[in-house]
Amino acid sequence: MENVVALRPKERVRQDAEPIATIYQNLGTSGAEQVVTRALGELALTMAGLAAHVRAHEMGDLLRQLRRLQRMAENLGMVSLGLVAGDLRVCMDRSDTTAFAAVWARLLRIAERSLASDKALIAQMDQTPF
Repeated sequence: MENVVALRPKERVRQDAEPIATIYQNLGTSGAEQVVTRALGELALTMAGLAAHVRAHEMGDLLRQLRRLQRMAENLGMVSLGLVAGDLRVCMDRSDTTAFAAVWARLLRIAERSLASDKALIAQMDQTPF
């Protein structure tokens, strides 16, 4: 057991500031803050819901929820989160459970870094057994 190394991958999160800048240009500061805050909250709730479904092995509605997460992430300029959600959909389409487990772990890492201010979501996602 001395030769076992625990790897702790760190995901580089790519973001595009353009969608948020457009929201601010169109709505002004106070309106944009409300819209962005609400959208981030919805994204966090969607991610928490996905985590609950995966923990319970309830995969029936997962494709639709992943599509929703992907759209929301893209609308907020969260490039990495949107791409990985799409990758997870591909794993499901191919019924590749091994790839699903690996990409799910990656999605959790990306979501953790993207939504780092939501401590409750991160704590809940960390309980996922993959």
